[in-house]
Amino acid sequence: MTGVLMRVFSFSLVSWLGPQSPFMFVWIFNSIDAVLLTWCAALKRDSAYTVLNGFWILVGIVGILRAANILH
Repeated sequence: MTGVLMRVFSFSLVSWLGPQSPFMFVWIFNSIDAVLLTWCAALKRDSAYTVLNGFWILVGIVGILRAANILH
């Protein structure tokens, strides 16, 4: 439940603040919740959600690198 609430919070923050959103914070926060949700899905042996949230971890890494201007 914590990971789900984290994801709702981060997407709400981007929706409310738009371009003024703290994108690095949002990407890091999203990546942490993706790790939590992947772990929970793996414990429940839910392969679909494990893959989905694993994908979100990769998206988060790319987002963090782009927000830090490391990846263009």
